[in-house]
Amino acid sequence: MMQKIQKFGGAMFTPVLLFAFAGIVVGVGTLFTTEAIMGDLARPDSLFFQVWNVILQGGWTVFNQLPLLFAVSLPIGMAKKQNARCCMEALVLYLTFHYFLSTMLSQWGPAFGVNFSAEVGGTSGLAMIANIKTLDMGMMGALLVSGIVIYLHNRFFDTELPDWLGSFNGSTFVFMVGFFAMLPVALLSALIWPKVQMGMLAFQGFVKSAGAAGVWVFILLERLLIPFGLHHILYSPFYYDNAVVPGGLYAYWATRLPELAASTASLKSLVPEAGFTATGFSKIFGCPGIAAAFYMTAKPEKKKQALALLLPMTLTAILCGVTEPIEFTFLFIAPPLFVVHALLAATLSTVMYLAGIVGIHSGGAIEMASLNWIPLGASHWKQYLLMLVIGLVFTVIWFFVFRFLIVKFDFKTPGREVDEGIKFYSKAEYRERQAGANNASTAGATGRDELAVKILAGLGGKENIVDITNCATRLRVNVHDETKLQDDAYFKSIGAHGAMVKGKSIQVIVGLSVPKVRAKVEELL
Repeated sequence: MMQKIQKFGGAMFTPVLLFAFAGIVVGVGTLFTTEAIMGDLARPDSLFFQVWNVILQGGWTVFNQLPLLFAVSLPIGMAKKQNARCCMEALVLYLTFHYFLSTMLSQWGPAFGVNFSAEVGGTSGLAMIANIKTLDMGMMGALLVSGIVIYLHNRFFDTELPDWLGSFNGSTFVFMVGFFAMLPVALLSALIWPKVQMGMLAFQGFVKSAGAAGVWVFILLERLLIPFGLHHILYSPFYYDNAVVPGGLYAYWATRLPELAASTASLKSLVPEAGFTATGFSKIFGCPGIAAAFYMTAKPEKKKQALALLLPMTLTAILCGVTEPIEFTFLFIAPPLFVVHALLAATLSTVMYLAGIVGIHSGGAIEMASLNWIPLGASHWKQYLLMLVIGLVFTVIWFFVFRFLIVKFDFKTPGREVDEGIKFYSKAEYRERQAGANNASTAGATGRDELAVKILAGLGGKENIVDITNCATRLRVNVHDETKLQDDAYFKSIGAHGAMVKGKSIQVIVGLSVPKVRAKVEELL
């Protein structure tokens, strides 16, 4: 079950990878079309505004079509065969589902407790999806339908029909079966989902009323779920769906940017719900403190080596908001440090919330700048200055707490490990090492290809692989025999950032190049 949950979480992350660029476009586009910031240059009748408005509306594509995007993207990570065809099947059956649901509600809406004549949005519970007026099931409805389609695809795609029915094989047969399966799914959705919407409204009230305590618990759980690969499932409904605000916090914040830019009031007083996107504060301020503690506690002869390892990891965390490389350097060898890290992250986010600092702060500095500092800096610079002061204070706290615990309990963090003939390689050293390799089976291969070969060997060979997916930085693999898996030290020695083994599941920390490494591993398979 855990394997399936982890695989689902990784598959959900596939469309999320698009959000970073889309968020930058929306942030910059909003900045240049906000008259309160740009002055007369951003008047609606100016050519400057009109050009940037075209770009801005294009940037909204991802956020405006989130359910459709998730429905199409889930098969990429979950279908066991012919993923591209499964994506097409998911698209057509998702639309079929909503046409069924829309027609049922238009004919029998009162029987389901739905006023179908109401305008979409607000508390009506209705939405427009691909120009279909339907029940607003958000991301959860898309994942439900897409999950059913994936099951049908895996079950029926290879069904062999008689020769005279040959034109109905493959995707056509899956569509036929799915067409009739969507009828009861649409009916059950009409019966159940309006009640779920009422429950969601009550939950939103509870979360909002929890205030700072709610923020602390949310951030703590988000960090603690990272080792299990389940943190995406926790935050996705908050960030990209309707758990707290309509459309998710990302889209909601972006639509409020002009209003926020025109006000000098506390951001918390304007959008208090945005405190839940504070997971990035620990990335920008916590990771440098951790890295400094690792460097200062490293053995004198290993400080240069530790610095070569820690510097790119820390910059990746600060700029891109990707923390797995640095967090996974100590998660396995010193789990108590990770718990302390999660506690400090939750506390920092709560202090920021109490200081009135909220916004889209779940990523790194690039995302924060595009959705917060650049468009809102002119009117909220004092709050961002306070954010910097609070953050740097916590950087110092992280440093001293980690340094004390590392020395006190002699944790074998980078630079303190017992020599076992295993070395951490910098990028330059790793490339040099690959260039000198003479393995005949990989002659002429690039460093990434060589890494894929060694990862596959560490997984016990291709016969041991059940399935393989990836998230932003990790290769997620399920295997037949866990005794054939190499340990964390092996994967670090070949150039990866480490690995986590849990039963028959393993996560190999590769970094931002993981999609290309996965493609090479699949080619080898």
